[in-house]
Amino acid sequence: MSNLNGWGLTARLISKHFGVLGDKVSEAIANFDPETATEADRDRLADTLRETAQKLASARASFDKEQADVIKLRALIENDEKASGTLADRLAAGKISEATVSLFCDELEANKSRLPLEVQEQADAQEYMGELQKIVDALSQQLAEFDATAKKAMQNLASAKAQKDLQELRVERQSQLSSLSGLKGQSSALNALTRRAQTVSNEAAGMRIVADIGQKPLDQAAEIDAIRKSVSQADTSAESTVDRLKRLSAKPQDPVMAAA
Repeated sequence: MSNLNGWGLTARLISKHFGVLGDKVSEAIANFDPETATEADRDRLADTLRETAQKLASARASFDKEQADVIKLRALIENDEKASGTLADRLAAGKISEATVSLFCDELEANKSRLPLEVQEQADAQEYMGELQKIVDALSQQLAEFDATAKKAMQNLASAKAQKDLQELRVERQSQLSSLSGLKGQSSALNALTRRAQTVSNEAAGMRIVADIGQKPLDQAAEIDAIRKSVSQADTSAESTVDRLKRLSAKPQDPVMAAA
């Protein structure tokens, strides 16, 4: 874009077509930064684009009209130039009046004089339309850059939120694990329960020792009694019935006689 304040057009075109729009568009483009622009800046730029696009549509219609006028005028001049030779012969032959031929010549000269102005108006309209097209393209690019930047920013924000959620979850899990570890190693209730279990175990072991000591004489006395019983009683397991009767019927021997 050559000159944002003037658009490369004459002051007449700017005054006629642009009014304050030229300065407004220039300021909008110059001050717009997609990296730091807000949504309000984007809306203002979009409004300016919309206004400029409407101007562009009108400029295209104006250019088409100016171009059609030039084409039409050139065709008329070309045809009149071809007819001028024929008119000279007809005038010489008296087939047409001099006044008519003079009027024809006046129109042809007027059209030839008007053609440069029409061509200039066509060129001005084309230049104006071209500048508006550049403005629309620039505004469109600015909006596209804003939308791309905004999209990237939203993606970065979503990614940052996801990372934040992940880190918060990690911190929460670490806190839970720390609480469990503290409960296991530092809980007074668990420590007291552990000490109580050890105390009861020690008491049980002591009572077992005492019981073992008290049980030992009993076990020894039982063993001695069993020995005595085994010695004092004869083994009669293999004694027959006849031998048993003899043993039972035998009288005890007199000790005196046994001694003699």
